[in-house]
Amino acid sequence: MSLVGKMLSGAIAFAASLSQTQTNGNSILGTLSAPALSVSKVNPHVSSIDPIRGLPDTKRTVSYVFNVTRQVLSPDGYQKSMIVVNGAFPGPLIEANWGDWISGQLGAPKIYEESGFIVPTDLVTVNNQIESPSEGTSIHWHGLLQRETPWYDGVPGGQQCPIAPGTSFKYIFRADTWGTSWYHSHYSAQYTQGLVGPIVIHGPNHVPYDIDLGPVMVTDMFHTDYKTIVAGVTGNNPARFAARSDNNLINGKMFSDCSLVTDGTPCTSNAGLSEFRLTRGKTHRLRVINGGSAGLQHFSIDNHVMTIIANDFVPIEPYQATVLTMGIGQRTDILVTANQDPSSSYWMRSNISTICGLPNQPDSLAVISYGSANTTGAAKVTKKPSSVAWPFTYTTKCNNNPLNDTIPVFPIPVKAPTTTLYLGVNSSVNSTGHLLWTMNGRAFRDDDSNPILELANQKNATNIYDPYWNVYNLESNSTVRLIVKNEQSAATNISHPFHIHGHDFQVLDEGDGAWDGTTIINAPNPQRRDTQMLRPGGYIVLQFEADNPGVWPFHCHVAWHVSGGLYINLLEQPQSIAQLRIPNGVSESCRAWKQYSNVKPVEVIGGGL
Repeated sequence: MSLVGKMLSGAIAFAASLSQTQTNGNSILGTLSAPALSVSKVNPHVSSIDPIRGLPDTKRTVSYVFNVTRQVLSPDGYQKSMIVVNGAFPGPLIEANWGDWISGQLGAPKIYEESGFIVPTDLVTVNNQIESPSEGTSIHWHGLLQRETPWYDGVPGGQQCPIAPGTSFKYIFRADTWGTSWYHSHYSAQYTQGLVGPIVIHGPNHVPYDIDLGPVMVTDMFHTDYKTIVAGVTGNNPARFAARSDNNLINGKMFSDCSLVTDGTPCTSNAGLSEFRLTRGKTHRLRVINGGSAGLQHFSIDNHVMTIIANDFVPIEPYQATVLTMGIGQRTDILVTANQDPSSSYWMRSNISTICGLPNQPDSLAVISYGSANTTGAAKVTKKPSSVAWPFTYTTKCNNNPLNDTIPVFPIPVKAPTTTLYLGVNSSVNSTGHLLWTMNGRAFRDDDSNPILELANQKNATNIYDPYWNVYNLESNSTVRLIVKNEQSAATNISHPFHIHGHDFQVLDEGDGAWDGTTIINAPNPQRRDTQMLRPGGYIVLQFEADNPGVWPFHCHVAWHVSGGLYINLLEQPQSIAQLRIPNGVSESCRAWKQYSNVKPVEVIGGGL
């Protein structure tokens, strides 16, 4: 019998027997104590600010300090050592307004202009307190463009060195778009160990709603340490080339079938579920984030039709759906109206595709209950919901919803590209029997002590083209088209969620086989987002404006595929990069990392990312 079947039958008790502190540490996500977020009443259609390229000057800074540590937690009842921010899994919410600075310091950042580039001198503070054993870390702010601060994108070997144990690194960046996203470690596959958290940037709303219930993070769960997984997936034992997830979580919580645990690890089956409360007659915004490592998720709420209003950071014309399909790194903002029987409770569900992934236990549940506007306190639901899931046929294509479902609110027509890159995605086993994931036949390998952005910043830089760094020079091209082909057979059922840093992209077409070279879906206003699924044996055609000088990764977001080499660097406007004034803190952090790694050699597993 499945885990969900055991719970529904009563074989596993419904009432939680672990505390929130035991399961999720200091996190309040998934509890009724989590406060609703503020609701903006701004109408974007009457705003005087260009929603695509404009940025309001709020003269406001929000400040965060992140202490990254190891902590023993039991999100699904299985006790494991995790790496978390401020003792919380998921990590604390970053919340700001469009145009704010996000910083580790109080007060507005001091800035000055040098050759047209804005350079902050006050810098989110990340303290690497990982011990027993120690290791490096870094944090990427997924989907934020970093237009003024390309050195704070958070990728070791790309824009910075890893943050050495016992040291700190100060990030500062603008909330340069609005909507829903997340942050995660970009050091190897470390975020699989728990270093993830949500981001909400408030901005104009194009659809009215009453209550913002905030983030809903869906994450596959691996009980095995991430280094062991990466060593297996990128190793030379074919039996370990594929990693199976152990569970699936909503806001860091789910039950486990502890009768299957045979290694002696403490385990409690009825650890507890996340809960959400709707107010009868009101419309609620939920911000769904696939913050997992490998699983394609199908998300739904029993009896409640969802209105989709945004994909990634892009507002879209609303449409309705009963089930969302989301790849890793993708976000979808939904509206849900509380129009069902208020005396009942309902299941929220997220299911990992068993066709497109390898979950041991694919299903996750959370509880939806109703309350009035005057409901206070955090009383938990004590009776299991009896609602039934929406009928749904799992896609065998392992792709996102049809492109013509999605119409951005702010249109950008397709331009003729000034350059086109053809990228073939594949895997191979090298002469030593190790599995590699490749782009155009080459697997990326990281040199985390020599960030490419710093090297490109040097005058007449010529040392950035190590073949293992997969650097593609976009030169002065203004419009870049990427034609990405999955060269593996469709029969493999291996899909790839491709994510770009420093941009979002137009998704011109996607499908089986090869692109015909002409088809563009909704050319006057195609879908835009920063992460898109590449189906098995298929293709995606993406396009973006190269207007953001920097070194921007483009990679698959399956954690082990990145570690295996499925990653390139896009060198954008190299002449402008040479004029950047990179803050001293970046090079100081590199000196600290080199000192640490010289004393304690760092084990490099896979490609290093």
